[in-house]
Amino acid sequence: MSLLIAIALSLLAGFAVPLQAGSNARLGVILGHPFWATVISLLVSGLAIALLMLIVKVPRPNLVALSAGPWWIWLGGVAGVFYITVALMVVPRLGALNFIMAVVVGQLMISLLMDYFGLLGLPRHPPSLQKILGVSVVLAGFIIASRG
Repeated sequence: MSLLIAIALSLLAGFAVPLQAGSNARLGVILGHPFWATVISLLVSGLAIALLMLIVKVPRPNLVALSAGPWWIWLGGVAGVFYITVALMVVPRLGALNFIMAVVVGQLMISLLMDYFGLLGLPRHPPSLQKILGVSVVLAGFIIASRG
């Protein structure tokens, strides 16, 4: 995959995040409780990935290897439920921009720690001055934007 395609797909994925948060927030209002919106969102996600897997003809998973994995491999599912539920509860209060900016700041901060300590099996990457400065600029942008 070329760098340009990778960047374009990343931008499209970024576009999807506030759309997901906004649509799930409305779904929570319609259903009467945020947890029901989380359930429906995850069911739709499951159906969408199942369809995609059928189209792409993904081979069966190695379930034996799954049982030998570290305990933290299950955190992705828990994080997904947490993110979806918080998003649909908070977006109506903060607005899409402030919510997404807070999410990005949180992502950058935990990413620095994950890289520094090599968490979750990732290789260690000590933070450079440029990376710390970049995160600081985004944090400052969030502070400026969220006060308005």
